[in-house]
Amino acid sequence: MQSRTSQGAEPGPTRADIESRLSASLASVVAGARRRAVRDGDRQIDTAHLLHSLLEADPDVRAVIDDGAQVVRLLGYLVQRSIGYGLQWQGTVEDSGAVPLVTSPKETALSPSAATAMEAAIARAALRGEPRAVGVDLMAVLVADPDCRAVEVLGRAGADAKALLRRIEAAASSGAPGDGFLDPYAESSAEISAESSAD
Repeated sequence: MQSRTSQGAEPGPTRADIESRLSASLASVVAGARRRAVRDGDRQIDTAHLLHSLLEADPDVRAVIDDGAQVVRLLGYLVQRSIGYGLQWQGTVEDSGAVPLVTSPKETALSPSAATAMEAAIARAALRGEPRAVGVDLMAVLVADPDCRAVEVLGRAGADAKALLRRIEAAASSGAPGDGFLDPYAESSAEISAESSAD
């Protein structure tokens, strides 16, 4: 697959750049996702790997879902990735069109979509004045990307990504709606409301 990055474009962030801006718990989540990708023989760490590791390791992320049965369903889908629906992803790159993470040839890299999510999680933490991102920051940006694999998994388990995003933002420590984070669903929701009012 050809890169979408134009010639002459600035290189992407390095693994060290990203990991220096993560909390210890989120760095552990990313390390777990990396181990799982290597074990499963996946070419890259994608957003579904990150979701899997978040659900296993971060109680704050599980609390956002607020439904133990749904967490179990999600983990069930993720565990069977290598033998079930995830087979369609083998040999493909989860590509948002973003600049990919710069890694050494021997590293298992983040997919472009996952790298974008990590950078957005760091930016979200910075908006709160925090130097390092935590798991809920990453969960917020994952559920905000309707085209990523993590949201596909959420949908298969019956989880509403839009509702999860709004729950995360409503619980933001600053108390400000959205906590400075762009809700990509807001425009479409407003359009639906306007159409309903017109009927």
